[in-house]
Amino acid sequence: MIPLAAEPIIYLGTFPITNSMVMAWVAVLFFIIIAGIARRRVGLVPRGIHNLFETVIELILGEVQKVTGDRARARQFLPIVGTIFLFVLAVNWMGLIPGVGSIGRYGLVHGEIELVPLFRAASSDLNLTLAIAIFAVVMSHVFGILHVGVLSHISKFFNVRGVISALTKGPVAILIAIIEFAVGLLELVSEFAKVLSLSLRLFGNVFAGEILLTVMMGIFAYALPIPFIFLEILVGIIQATVFAMLTLAFFTVASQSHQEKHEEKTAPLQLVNLQTH
Repeated sequence: MIPLAAEPIIYLGTFPITNSMVMAWVAVLFFIIIAGIARRRVGLVPRGIHNLFETVIELILGEVQKVTGDRARARQFLPIVGTIFLFVLAVNWMGLIPGVGSIGRYGLVHGEIELVPLFRAASSDLNLTLAIAIFAVVMSHVFGILHVGVLSHISKFFNVRGVISALTKGPVAILIAIIEFAVGLLELVSEFAKVLSLSLRLFGNVFAGEILLTVMMGIFAYALPIPFIFLEILVGIIQATVFAMLTLAFFTVASQSHQEKHEEKTAPLQLVNLQTH
């Protein structure tokens, strides 16, 4: 039985170090080493492993630009979106390394003697997925403020200026302004929904994969789990891509002004009108 919460393996004073936290630190250390290698002997013409690094960056940048629609914003969003994608992908796949979840020590857990693994997939811990989701949503607001300004960004959620300006335009304008204000409050609620959606989707899929592999290995440990391991490799790629692309969508929408959104919505209608004429 896999517990829902990550198990502490040691304590630093009163601070618990969990098995999923250890795997997250291993992933961070791995990327620090990769970054150190990438910075060595950097030249105008990449050679050796630098060709791989450049290929990965260019590939991710191209996908980001397809969503943002311009190179400048793509380059601005790339460090965060690319880091989230690679980190989530790494922690998902690291959970499939032999020994993760199976090597540990027996201890008293909830009144019963159970195996406490030394390592556990970091993305199967809701604390990690929730932290990444909160960071992604907070950064979307940071980019929104940088691109459209503080007042314009806040007005997406609290359209007080629209209500005040409508007071001199008649009852219909006031009614529309009140409706827009209520819609803005719903948008504020959706920000919390984004955090829950991002974190629970990743956590649920990875945790369910752990349970599936545990059940398969309990039935027949030698050959039966192999197809499911390949399935989890695919799930790891999909979940990392979904998390990164949703984060990119949040950044792109937040960095657009009301005028840009209006133009995007009316562009298809204008195209239809041109075609009909």
